[in-house]
This record gives sequence, structure tokens and C-alpha cells, in this order.
Amino acid sequence: MSKATGTHAQSPAPHVADSHGLIRVHGARENNLKDVSVELPKRRLTVFTGVSGSGKSSLVFDTIAAESQRMINETYSAFVQGFMPTLARPEVDVLDGLTTAIIVDQQRMGSDPRSTVGTVTDAHAMLRILFSRLGKPHIGPPSAYSFNVASVRASGGITVDRGAARTKTVKATFNRTGGMCTRCEGRGSVSDIDLTQLYDDSKSIAEGAFTIPGWKSDNVWTVGLYAQSGFLDPDKPIRRFTKKEMRDFLYGEPTKVKVNGVNLTYEGLIPKIQKSFLAKDKESMQPHIRAFVERAVTFTTCPECDGTRLSEGARSSKIKKLSIADACAMEIRDLATWVRGLDEPSVAPLLTALQQTLDSFVEIGLGYLALDRPSGTLSGGEAQRVKMIRHLGSSLTDTTYVFDEPTIGLHPHDIQRMNQLLLRLRDKGNTVLVVEHKPETIAIADHVVDLGPGAGAEGGTVCFEGTVEGLRAAGTVTGRHLDDRAAVKETVREATGALKIRGANAHNLRDVDVDVPLGVLTVVTGVAGSGKSSLVHGSIPAGEGVVSVDQSPIRGSRRSNPATYTGLLDPIRKAFAKANDVKPGLFSANSEGACPHCNGAGVIYTDLAMMAGVSTTCEECEGRRFDASVLEYRFGGRDISEVLAMSVTEAEEFFGAGEARTPAAHKVLERLVDVGLGYISLGQPLTTLSGGERQRLKLAAHLADKGGDGVVCVLDEPTAGLHLADVQQLLGLLDRLVDSGRTVIVVEHHQAVMAHADWIIDLGPGAGHDGGQVVFEGTPADLVAARRTLTGEHLAAYVGA
Repeated sequence: MSKATGTHAQSPAPHVADSHGLIRVHGARENNLKDVSVELPKRRLTVFTGVSGSGKSSLVFDTIAAESQRMINETYSAFVQGFMPTLARPEVDVLDGLTTAIIVDQQRMGSDPRSTVGTVTDAHAMLRILFSRLGKPHIGPPSAYSFNVASVRASGGITVDRGAARTKTVKATFNRTGGMCTRCEGRGSVSDIDLTQLYDDSKSIAEGAFTIPGWKSDNVWTVGLYAQSGFLDPDKPIRRFTKKEMRDFLYGEPTKVKVNGVNLTYEGLIPKIQKSFLAKDKESMQPHIRAFVERAVTFTTCPECDGTRLSEGARSSKIKKLSIADACAMEIRDLATWVRGLDEPSVAPLLTALQQTLDSFVEIGLGYLALDRPSGTLSGGEAQRVKMIRHLGSSLTDTTYVFDEPTIGLHPHDIQRMNQLLLRLRDKGNTVLVVEHKPETIAIADHVVDLGPGAGAEGGTVCFEGTVEGLRAAGTVTGRHLDDRAAVKETVREATGALKIRGANAHNLRDVDVDVPLGVLTVVTGVAGSGKSSLVHGSIPAGEGVVSVDQSPIRGSRRSNPATYTGLLDPIRKAFAKANDVKPGLFSANSEGACPHCNGAGVIYTDLAMMAGVSTTCEECEGRRFDASVLEYRFGGRDISEVLAMSVTEAEEFFGAGEARTPAAHKVLERLVDVGLGYISLGQPLTTLSGGERQRLKLAAHLADKGGDGVVCVLDEPTAGLHLADVQQLLGLLDRLVDSGRTVIVVEHHQAVMAHADWIIDLGPGAGHDGGQVVFEGTPADLVAARRTLTGEHLAAYVGA
């Protein structure tokens, strides 16, 4: 009996399926990674740390997540793959134990005016179904409540084939009820065009009346079309046009005409301008075109739908006295309460799903948003959290969630809530990989991978792998700075004046009156959604010499790089040209000096349809982008391709002394080092830079502007993407900006920046309709001493007061 008992007490041998508890990476060489090998525990929270540019994103996003997504895509048929983005296999020897990767990054959502918080999260789709079932009066199916669907009516004969000699024409009608406002076409705003900005009516078309950019008299597609269309007299001043000529000129219907033997379509000036200029995203326009659009076009709230985007029918259908437009305009936390009060068994599953989605918004700290908020107006941090919504209630387990600095844009008060969400995802049995700099999030990690030791070419190796306690004792850059705490500034600068903001009521601001001191470093803080951006970006009076440096994408192709963006390449090209007695254009990969085989791209791209496209290094120039004859010209012992391959720090040394000394280039490089971009290479494509790096690059370009006195410089979270060790350098840069005579206003959550400020404006007390008020104005020392606000409490805890 005892023998039997003993046999049963023996633990079973571990199952072979339970042995796959690690994600193993061996020999990763993406970007600057140097044969990196790591073993990451599954179903745990792993945080990747290291200075900016050390290789964190290359390991997590470009290697682990990219390979997971590529392998999932390969499980689909070749037909389906043809519609999916093609992904190349990362540079890595072994990748074992991968699970499905869900990437939650900070890419801003599209700025299409039809895209809102409701449409990107399916909450709007569920509301449309709800109103189509319960709304009174009933106006139609869910499409009748959509501002992206127009009403369509058609009737006529359709041909039905029923076999040989049995073709029959029958009459058919088609109706589709949509909810789009017919006046603004679902955009919520209408554009009025200032005709005086389009032409000078005292001149004739032949005399060059048009003042539209690019409309030159010899252009047959624009000016020539109006001059030779036959509808107008090209020699008559526009102000003398008859009523019919004016109607044809401004609003003429599209008509086929022949100009110089070419068939063209003539249409009125207003629709032509709307199609060629207003149909495009303003941010993607060239600066001079954008300036023209801002001058010529004014956008006003649509008078028909009052900005709701919806037709009268959609606005008339209501549930408990609330239309779908009212529901979408409410703050999500209030909408969640309203939905909870609906008790209708016929739509119970729908109400449950909608309730869960809305509660997820509140739980994640976005309860202050409204579903009709355009998605393009969300910050990077808000966009990332909106993307998290669909994953919070997911029943999936054993997946890998990959986050890119999820605490960006979060007040210290909200970071705790984000940490809880990360831990909850892990506790459901998922692997959570987080790239992060904030010590509060590093502290909750089960496993830490610290990359470095430096950035760019000096990074790309694993400096430490283990627990948080082990990191503290490891002596790496991150370990040494993990417990850094800035002290509150004892003496603050005196203001030289004040920028007066009166009656600010943009978004959730409540008639805010505040004086922003001039000539000092002012930090505007408060919880996410308290009204900081509305105050700084939306309420500062025009004409105050304000320069805004934010994290929005820099427009440019893969051919654009830091050297071209900052103007650094101009003095370098001139120096090369002068030293070799040739033209500067030879030293441009986009001009005469380009390799003829790859047109200066450095790679030959082969499109393989649904399979990953192949980029092969150009055999002619070996990836150097220049013609072989150009590479024979040298300056300071280097050719132009070797100079573009240098890091900013290397180049600063190279152009600072010796025979390669070039003061104009050295000045630009000094500014790039000042903003903490010493590790990026001069020829690195702009498309590879993070949001924080883009902002610092813009800041470096702005520092070149002559004159500091009177300039108001607004920075939006400049610590985004900055390692703890680099924050001190940023504070030094902010001080130099102020000392040069500039006024610096920083929207920021980082306590080290708050502690270093001369003046703090704290907004709150909460978010959305609970915020929008100034709850504190004064010095950091006063804020810590008072401890009246959430910010004050967290800052006091941070400085150990």
C-alpha cells in the first residue's frame, strides 16, 4: 500500500510542450545591432532600456515583431498576401519561440477629416447599429447614421443574361440611405474661398491675372485652358466679365474643349481649386502652397449640420432624447453612463460590447475624449492608448504585445494606471515587451534588457540582462541613472514681461486668464486632457513671434537626411567643390553626382508582388550613392560618401580642425550635438527617426535662426524618447535658449523639467470637463510647498520633499 502511495505521489515528467518558455534571438544584426543574442522569458513583462539610438527598437520592432508578422502573413494564400504589406526577413541567425506579435506603437493616426476616435475603435459602428434598432423615428439601416455614407437613389433598365437568346431588360430602382450631410459632405466644416487671393480682377487673363502658385501664362493646363477655352474673352479685365462669363469662369460645369490640338476638360475656377488644393492634406503640401491655401481659404463650421457631419434625418432620430450626434459629442465617460442606463433585451449583446469598449476608454485614462474627436488631433501617446482599446478585452492569450514608450504623454499620476494595464495583459498569459525610459515602468519589469553602451555605432550590444535590482547594481548608464532625482531650482530668473492670454476657451478651457512670463523657462503641466495643448497651441495670441517645435513627421522621402534637412550639406558641398575646383552639384546624390545605375538611391529595389520586395546594394556604387568619378574627389582625406557615413560627433571633430576645417558646417554640427543627436549619421534617412529625434532635429534647425530676443519657443514634450542620462543635457540646452533672449514654453510631464523651471502653470484639476482651469501658477518650490494639486504631490515625492 505504501509502495503504491509512493508511486502516485511522484510528480509526472515535464511535458515536452512546456519546454518552449523562451523567445531566443541569436545573431541579430538589424541597423546598428552587433550580433545581439538574448533569451526573453515568455508570459513575463520585459522592458528594454538604453540611451536613444542604442538599438532598442531595432531589436524589438525591426527583429522580433517584424519576423513574427512576416511569418503570420506567410500563412495566408498568395492571393491574400498580394493585398498585404510585404515584409523582408530581418538580419538575424536564429529566432525561436516566437508567438503572434501585436504592435501598439506611437504612429499618429491618419489626419483624414472623416476619421474620428469613434470610427477607428468600432464604437461608432456599434452606436449606428444601436440607433438603427432603437432610434425614433426609424430612418433606416446603420448606414443612415454614418457621416461617411451619402444617400444614393437610382433607377433605370438593367440587362439580365439568362442564357443564349434570352437576354432581357428589366426596370430596377436602387436606394441607399446615408447619414452624410450634403452641404459639407461629412467633413463638419465648409470652405469659403477668398477670390481676391486667386486673381487680380483689374487684369485680363492674357495680362497674367491669376495669383495662384504655379499658374504661369505658358501653362496650357491652367492659364492656357481658361484663355483658349472659348467661354471667356482672354483680353477683357475680369471685373468687366458679364454675369454669364463670370458664372462660366467661377462655376462652369466640366466640359470637353480642344486647346492647341489637345483634348482637355474645362471647369470653373472654384471646383478646380477645390480639387487641386483642398482635396489634399494641408500638412503634406509644400510650404508656399500651404501658405497660399491658408491665405485663400477659410474653414467655417458647416451651417447646415452645425459641425456634426450628419444629415437632418440622422440628427432627428433619438433614443431617450439623445441623437447619435449628441452621443458622439459627449465625453466618453458620460456616454458610458448613458449606455449603462439603456435596458433593452433585444439588443443586449450589442449594449454589452459597447459598454465594454467605452469602459476601456475610461480605464485607460481617455474618458475625457469624445467619439467625434478627429483622430488626426490625437497626440502620439493618446493614439497609442486608443490602439490599446481593442486589446484590453481580448480573449487571446499567449500572444506577444509590443509597446513603444507607452508612458509618453502621461502625467506621473496616470503612469500607475498604465503600469496596471501592462501587468494585466501579462497576467492573462501574454508576453509583454516594452521599450521604455521612465523609471516607474522599468521598476515593474520581470526582466530587463539594457542596450548600449552608447548610441549609433557605439551601441548595439547587450550591456545587461536580468532583474531590475541587478540593473541597479550593474553600473551601466541606465543602472547609474535609474535613481536620479533633480533638485528644485533655488533661484529663478525674473520675467522681462508677460504674454497675456485672456478668455481662452478652446476645447475644454473655461475662460482662462493667465500671464505667461517672458524671458524665462515656463513649464505647462497637468494630467493628460487637462487643456495644456489647448492653452499653449490654441490660445497664444497671433503675431507674438511664436515658433512651435513639435514631434510631427518631417516631410521628405528616404533621400532626405539630417544633412539635407539642416542645410549642413550646402557648406560641405561647397568645401568639396572649392578644394577640387569643380561644381558643387557633383556632390549631391540627387543631382549630377548620382550613381547612374541606382539614381543615387544606393540600392536597387526589386518588387516581387505578394512576396517581400528585395533591396540589393547597387553593384556599381556599392551603396555609396555617388558616381565613381565623384568619389575620386577628396576633402580632408575623405570622399563625400565617407563624410555622409560619419556620425554627427565624428563629423563635428572632422570639420572643426585641421585641413577639413569648415566653420559653417561645424556650427550646424555643434547644434546637432547640443540637442543630443550626436549618434545619428549625416546620411541617415529621415524616415528612420523617432518622434523625439524628429523634434530635436527641428529644434537644431530652429537654433540657427538669427536673433533670440523676443522669440517665443514652444516645445511639446521634448523629453519624449530621451534616456535618463540625456535629460540633464536637454535642461542645459533649454537654459542656453533662455539665456540667448528667447522665451521658452514647454508642455511637459517629466518631473526633472518641472523642477528646473522658472515658472509653472498647472492645469486641471482633472481631464476633459473636469479640467480646463489653472490650478496653480508660481515657482516649482511654491508648487512643492503647497502640494495642493496632483502635480504638486508627485513633484514633491520626486524631489523627496
